[in-house]
Amino acid sequence: MKLHELSPAPGSKKERTRVGRGLGSGLGKTAGKGHKGQKARAGGGVRPGFEGGQKPLYLRLPKRGFTNAFAKEFVEVNVHQLNRFDNGAVVDPVALVEAGVVKNVRDGVRILGSGELEKSLTVRANGFTKSAIAKIEAAGGKAEVI
Repeated sequence: MKLHELSPAPGSKKERTRVGRGLGSGLGKTAGKGHKGQKARAGGGVRPGFEGGQKPLYLRLPKRGFTNAFAKEFVEVNVHQLNRFDNGAVVDPVALVEAGVVKNVRDGVRILGSGELEKSLTVRANGFTKSAIAKIEAAGGKAEVI
């Protein structure tokens, strides 16, 4: 197959309907908008969620809960994900980003204890679970809170 032989699948490409182009087209005169009214006008229509003056659904439903604007958002990394580092390496948030373990550090990194660690590493993070500290130290490494 060559580039000039490529073509879209039959029926996948469709011409857009041109409205308001004469009576013979079937969509002339009012262009499918009917006669008069707010939706027939240029720029007409109502905003999303507007229910004709009735109290909108999003205002009728009860509000619950609370979102803390100052809450810290930590990126969670499991212990088994640290096996990609070499023995004796120092693993910190910058190293995790460079290795592709996390994309964005946000407010810090927290190490969780899922999986097994086979390397002896010095891990520097903003937080650790008790099981993560136990597994890091059992492998001969150190867990340092930054």
